[in-house]
Amino acid sequence: MTEEIPVDKLVAAYIKMRDKRAELLREYEDQDEAVKQQMEVVEGRLLDLCKTIGVDSLKTKHGTVMRGVKTRYWTSDWQSMHNFILENKMPDLLEKRISQSTMKQLLDENPDMMPPGVNVDSKYSVTIRRSASGS
Repeated sequence: MTEEIPVDKLVAAYIKMRDKRAELLREYEDQDEAVKQQMEVVEGRLLDLCKTIGVDSLKTKHGTVMRGVKTRYWTSDWQSMHNFILENKMPDLLEKRISQSTMKQLLDENPDMMPPGVNVDSKYSVTIRRSASGS
């Protein structure tokens, strides 16, 4: 027979583990940011070198450098973007994912309006908040 652990001890242990994960994540992010900055300096030097000698790739014994153009698109006017998509019948301009909050609201207000092909996965979870005393 296993011994029951008091709920208070479980909550305290959970909070301690969550705090440890947050601390580890901060340490990782700090170290990762430092390495990213170093990589950006090296990338800048390699880009300059490619431009200077007029090439889009450089092969070395350690690896190959390939220079290319990356382009990103975004909107600062979603209403106009939605109108453009609807007017031009171009839903593929959007990424294929469902807005979780909008779908939840739709189904909460209209339980019989489940769109075809939509899958649902619900499960219980717990949320633990630190007490006002903090320990």
